[in-house]
Amino acid sequence: MEKTISKIASACVRIVLFGPESTGKSTLAEELATHYKTMFVPEYMRQYLQHKWDHQRAVCTKSDLIPIAEGQMQLENNKAKLADKILFCDTNLLQIKVYSEIYYDGYCPPEIVLNIKKNSYDLYFLCGIDVPWVGDDLRDKPNEREYMFECFEGALKAQNVPFIVLEGTKRQRFNTAIAHIDQLISTRN
Repeated sequence: MEKTISKIASACVRIVLFGPESTGKSTLAEELATHYKTMFVPEYMRQYLQHKWDHQRAVCTKSDLIPIAEGQMQLENNKAKLADKILFCDTNLLQIKVYSEIYYDGYCPPEIVLNIKKNSYDLYFLCGIDVPWVGDDLRDKPNEREYMFECFEGALKAQNVPFIVLEGTKRQRFNTAIAHIDQLISTRN
């Protein structure tokens, strides 16, 4: 396991799918990567916590936050080496920070906070809560969707990063994302 939570330099445009649980981030990240014939970074936190639940019947604790951040950045850095022009990230350190602060009374490890400031991204897509919530072993906030959305939106505003809210059907979200990505890419050429 790579023991860093810093991102490596890369010429690719990095786009983050961001927001509360069960808003279609993973599906959209994969679809966009397929459309642009490039790579996407899966959400390491989900893999890590599902494994912990399956093998220990245990939930996330503060001691899991740094290993989750390290795993996320290892995946992202590996995929950045393989990506063709664009890299889609199904979450990033800022997402981990939002969850950490919600679940641990405002606490987030300082190493994560520091690296959020160092690790910049070209665009965030904040996925709206206007899609049905689907439960699973890890999702636990079906009745707090508005609050969660406000927390994620507030984090983006506090970081002063470019973001677009995606709402509507799966197709509408995809088309909106494509329009913004194509515009972003055209300004880079």
